[in-house]
Amino acid sequence: MMSSAITSLTRRHVLGISAAALAAGPLGAFKSRITKANISAITDEIGLTQTDAIAFAHQYGLQWVELRNVPETKKEVAFLSEPEIKALAAQLASNKLKVSFLNTSLMKFAWPGTDPVKVPVETPEQRTKRLAANQKRWENRKADVETAVRAANILGTDKIRIFAGTRVAKPETVYSLIQRTMEEFIPIVEKGKCRLLIENEYSENIGTSAETRDIMKLLPSKSIGFNWDPGNELYLKAVSYPDGYNLLPKDRMLNAQFKAKNLMEGEEKIDWLSILKAMQNDGYQGQIGLETHTTPVVESAHTAMKTIMHLVGQL
Repeated sequence: MMSSAITSLTRRHVLGISAAALAAGPLGAFKSRITKANISAITDEIGLTQTDAIAFAHQYGLQWVELRNVPETKKEVAFLSEPEIKALAAQLASNKLKVSFLNTSLMKFAWPGTDPVKVPVETPEQRTKRLAANQKRWENRKADVETAVRAANILGTDKIRIFAGTRVAKPETVYSLIQRTMEEFIPIVEKGKCRLLIENEYSENIGTSAETRDIMKLLPSKSIGFNWDPGNELYLKAVSYPDGYNLLPKDRMLNAQFKAKNLMEGEEKIDWLSILKAMQNDGYQGQIGLETHTTPVVESAHTAMKTIMHLVGQL
């Protein structure tokens, strides 16, 4: 009788543990950690050539890289010819590197009918040409997204950066336009099994964490997420951490980026250790890429990556 009672008690105990684990969900049962495996870097700012960039990635033991432009030619990767993209994909694969994020310039221009805050000083002729170029990009927007999706498919990534148009005085006045425009792209990216990540960029209509939160509410599709760059908020006088971070819908953050100057001593240094701890605590499982943006570029990339690895080691 005692053996039977013990067996029954043990069974109830095991079932109780299982139920608790299920109730806690995947993040509760298996708490994720941010490690070196989550770190990436944009290739055109970590080497003067693609070969140099690959050597940089190997030096720091990176498994992932972000792509934007070809280091040697400065051509945008998303709009290279198919043979060029296939060659690049093969080069990365042969070096055991995966593409975490395809940075594109999609929709990073003044959309027709909007009134940008910053307009370049130009002659009437230059203005006419600029407006015509923007109109053409607007008309080609769907085709450009399709092109970027094909490139992402070849490169083996499902995350594509996109912007929300050159910033106007009151971005909230164009939210409905942004919503309608992004919704046009959803069938395209769904067909290609990709996701569009709106980046908070200070020169664009979505520049802060608060604006990111607001536009995500209007775009609930799982095909739309965001790339968070806390350094970009500084230029809009917003506090990226903890104020900005706490506003973000964490389940929509599909990529994040460091800027080198935000990792170095100076006025623009950000408390990235606290940010990484918060992201880890919230179960972030994506990649965080280094966007150097500081000269001298390659030297700054090495300095920044050493700092990143030190911070990750403290988690």
